Amino acid sequence: MKLKAIIERWDDGTYSIYVSNAKKHNLNAQGKTVDEARRNLQAAVDDYVQMYSSMGKPVPREISNPEFDYHYDLASFFNYFDYLNISALARKAHINASLMRQYKTRRAFASEQQSKRIQGAINILGKEMAAAQL
Repeated sequence: MKLKAIIERWDDGTYSIYVSNAKKHNLNAQGKTVDEARRNLQAAVDDYVQMYSSMGKPVPREISNPEFDYHYDLASFFNYFDYLNISALARKAHINASLMRQYKTRRAFASEQQSKRIQGAINILGKEMAAAQL
């Protein structure tokens, strides 16, 4: 089952994930990095599976091998994809690089229009990378 996992950076610098469409299970996790939070989310799923198994009950479809569809706020995105050059991505999105760095650190927050520009630049970058051959 595909579950929507929303990743956000908190003011204390930690990252939190919550699954918005899990109907019967409270799936969430935290970590010092996005990667750690993602691992902890999988551990939460594993704990549920183990609990059902130890009780001799079938594992609900909702948590049986879930596929997570990750949605990031900008700070979380830049933490997880830390190899991206923020200035180059800003140029591709036609956004001031200094402003983009502020989005990364949560000193500023992107409007819906700015978020769409960044998403478009990320999509173009992904297509360009997929087409590249070595």
